[in-house]
Amino acid sequence: MATGAVPASFTALKSRDLKGISFAKSSDFVRVSDLQRIKFRRTKIAVVRNSANPGSETVELEPASDGSTLLVPRQKYCESIHKTIRRKTCTVMVGNVALGSEHPIRIQTMTTTDTKDVAGTVEQVMRIADKGADIVRITVQGRKEADACFEIKNSLVQKNYNIPLVADIHFAPPIALRVAECFDKIRVNPGNFADRRAQFEKLEYSEDDYQKELEHIEQVFTPLVEKCKKYGRAMRIGTNHGSLSDRIMSYHGDSPRGMVESAFEYARICRKLDFHNFVFSMKASNPVIMVQAYRLLVAEMNVLGWDYPLHLGVTEAGEGEDGRMKSAIGIGTLLMDGLGDTIRVSLTEAPEEEIDPCRRLANLGMRAAELQKGVTPFEEKNRRYFDFQRRTGQLPLQKEGEEVDFRGVLHRDGSVLLSVSLDQLKAPEILYKSLAAKLIVGMPFKDLATVDTILLRELPPLDDKDARLALKRLVDISMGVITPLSEQLTKPLPNALVMVTLKELSSGAHKLLPEGTRLVVSVRGDETQEELEILKTTDAIMILHDLPYTEEKTSRVHAARRLFEYLSENSLNFPVIHHIQFPKGIHRDNLVIGAGTNAGGLLVDGLGDGILLDAPHQDFDFLRNTSFNLLQGCRMRNTKTEYVSCPSCGRTLFDLQEISAEIREKTSHLPGVSIAIMGCIVNGPGEMADADFGYVGGAPGKIDLYVGKEVVRRAIAMEHATDALIQLIKDHGRWVEPPVEE
Repeated sequence: MATGAVPASFTALKSRDLKGISFAKSSDFVRVSDLQRIKFRRTKIAVVRNSANPGSETVELEPASDGSTLLVPRQKYCESIHKTIRRKTCTVMVGNVALGSEHPIRIQTMTTTDTKDVAGTVEQVMRIADKGADIVRITVQGRKEADACFEIKNSLVQKNYNIPLVADIHFAPPIALRVAECFDKIRVNPGNFADRRAQFEKLEYSEDDYQKELEHIEQVFTPLVEKCKKYGRAMRIGTNHGSLSDRIMSYHGDSPRGMVESAFEYARICRKLDFHNFVFSMKASNPVIMVQAYRLLVAEMNVLGWDYPLHLGVTEAGEGEDGRMKSAIGIGTLLMDGLGDTIRVSLTEAPEEEIDPCRRLANLGMRAAELQKGVTPFEEKNRRYFDFQRRTGQLPLQKEGEEVDFRGVLHRDGSVLLSVSLDQLKAPEILYKSLAAKLIVGMPFKDLATVDTILLRELPPLDDKDARLALKRLVDISMGVITPLSEQLTKPLPNALVMVTLKELSSGAHKLLPEGTRLVVSVRGDETQEELEILKTTDAIMILHDLPYTEEKTSRVHAARRLFEYLSENSLNFPVIHHIQFPKGIHRDNLVIGAGTNAGGLLVDGLGDGILLDAPHQDFDFLRNTSFNLLQGCRMRNTKTEYVSCPSCGRTLFDLQEISAEIREKTSHLPGVSIAIMGCIVNGPGEMADADFGYVGGAPGKIDLYVGKEVVRRAIAMEHATDALIQLIKDHGRWVEPPVEE
């Protein structure tokens, strides 16, 4: 792989092992930690520039992936790649609450009341505090809201509530200065604190023009930094994926790199003024982008020797299990790498409802770090930390002479497998519906979101003709039926996929099966290299990565990474399914969070081809829906409408929960379509970067509709807005009529 080096003096760029990547031989670098397009022999290439203290060691760079023009720090983004160790940070004080690696992961949320409603806001803060939150954020958009903040703070103190309060600021430096006199922390969005609202215009900047913009930011931002120092306040420099300034997007794109650079511009000003009581956040509604941005942020901080804490969150995650799953994928992934010091689960629900899933995630992360869950150290060469590149296993190929079509047992965009019991076979039509198969005259057919393969731990007796007929009908529609080796040897099922362990493979027990039998190999991932060698001799249709959920010291995430590294190094292209067997009685939220963290944390890195969530005592439909939600949250298989829905705050101009439910009821049948539902313009076009269509509060009782980031209709009366949204989707050819229930 090509690498490059940037001396701290910035007098030149050196290169080694180039292999097609060119470096400019000299440049006049004036900015810190910047990715710039530099012309060299008529070619523009991407260069990360870093200015550590004069005399510091050279920073090593490498492409984010083979062929990528994005160069990233060679230094790793976490303390360890083979176990969970919390990243060491400084301590930031938010009122009386300490943030950082020496302290518990802090839990926070945000009020949804009108900030001018002092009594209502105080009551909501008290409910949130009583639920166990450590910190509460309140939106402060104008002078009246800032004045109300003093009353809110005083009222809470009088009621013996000393929970730290955070002011959420957009576009309003004077308001930030005012509220810094009473609140404990100020959140600024670098995309809109000093810059104008993004117009999504591509701008051309000279070095002088860019420097003048930075000087303007420093002029606007410095008074707030000085006031925070004076009053002992904390600050969050909180970047959002979709609300970057036109200047940043023109240089870096609407990308993780742009998010990091946007935050660093403000952080440098803080450091210049010797202010260090701040944290970073890199939020996005897309968990994959969110994870990449935080990793790049930490890698760059490691290069610079910075140790500021991290606030984690997936913004506009939505509601219910969808919102919890997206948050678990993004936040849980980073917690397993030891990243994160305070978290918020952003749900389109009452703020106090965010606390429980937030606590579950925090506990999961702290437990993993406390035990330093991991695996035996290994060298990692193939995983992509900073840009998504999916490892796609070889899908089943049809072999000559086979009676059934095995090509459908896995799906190219990600597979869903479920465990089925013998009892379920007693009512075949109910089973087919539970698998989301389409029924025509009682016969099953695969549909858009049908389960691809089932696991049957116990086969029906040979004389149970009804159960075996039900299974044959599933096999006939190219649904895989996996069963253990012992079951297949004693009660053979034609065309079953036979599950074997590495030990059974090594013993040769599988050779008792008829020639040509398709094998599924169950692997823990923490086996020795010698034990894994047997995989080189098999022609398995898939691997099930199955590490017991109750393992105390071994980490499922790290064991899987080790397994994928072994497969890549040995050119073994088996599809890998993440098989998680949950303990009996597990809480639903723990199941969602556990799946999002332990499987989603791998899928966001492109590691894995599907999911098998095994929880026999849980509702079957819940397991199926959770599985498909997980794949969609990891930007794999899209089987339903995607919603980007803000969690509501004091700026929201309508009842977000009610409207969100109404829109979902009428549009949930549109896979491949993404709809943003935003309470106000601040969380509108800027922060719905992933959406095809947008429903945004423009004024009280009025809605603006967007296509992408462009407003196409303004000031629609709310009672007509949902129908207008549907018509907009139809006008763009993305509408289909809802399926008719049989």
